[in-house]
Amino acid sequence: MSRTGTTDDGDELLTRLGALTAQARAQAEMQRSRVELAIALQRGMLPRDLPMARRLHLAVRYAPAYQGLNVGGDWYDAFTLGDGRIGLSIGDVQGHNIEAAAFMGQVRAGLRALASVTSDPDEVLARTNDLLVSLGSDLFATCTFMRLDPCAGVLESARAGHLPCVWATADGKSGLTEDEGGPPLGVQAGTRYPVTRYELTTGGVFVLLTDGVVEGPSMRLEEGLDQVTRLAGIAAVAGMDVDALAAAVIKGAERVGHDDDAAVLVVGLDGPDAQP
Repeated sequence: MSRTGTTDDGDELLTRLGALTAQARAQAEMQRSRVELAIALQRGMLPRDLPMARRLHLAVRYAPAYQGLNVGGDWYDAFTLGDGRIGLSIGDVQGHNIEAAAFMGQVRAGLRALASVTSDPDEVLARTNDLLVSLGSDLFATCTFMRLDPCAGVLESARAGHLPCVWATADGKSGLTEDEGGPPLGVQAGTRYPVTRYELTTGGVFVLLTDGVVEGPSMRLEEGLDQVTRLAGIAAVAGMDVDALAAAVIKGAERVGHDDDAAVLVVGLDGPDAQP
């Protein structure tokens, strides 16, 4: 009895399996390259330096998503405005791919450019929103934009569908900001974003963050925000520096399951007689 037919079938099966394996490897390598490109794009678009001003202390932390092949579009930014005040922004683009990372760059650049024309937080978000709508993208972004006067300790904030900020004072009080806010950027033209004023007192802190820090498979949003609020309260009372607080907040993000980007921006203020 001849076994030629059986041998030929086996060889053909091995050949097909080899081809499928090679194809799967090529696709995985292509996707890995896209993720690496997106991560490099993210890091290249984040600010290399933070602004300096008397009494002001800023600290940031950023942890890109490493679960699977997801790459998000979270960002933070801080820059000096034309009148010497400080512009602060943090946000999150919908989606987890290279397009989200690229859209993040457009949003951040738009915010900076428009803040050089008018630093009013409502105007900055409203004009950025109209710009993004005009681009016709299917993506949108949540964002908080703040204007800080370090000398007066006044923060003016406008929020576009983003998480509230965490605040804490040196006398032991802490909580979440309760501004009205508006819809995400890039959804509907002509939207307005109410501005809320806060006082950043000596030794106090404001913590701006994205949802990857406080929400995930292992933690509900409310629980995550409560965790950061407790950390900020302890840090303010203990006089912990903002860099240590930022490190503690991003460390806590590991408990949420971290399948999303995580960004943290901490703002602190010294007393009026403190040296820069």
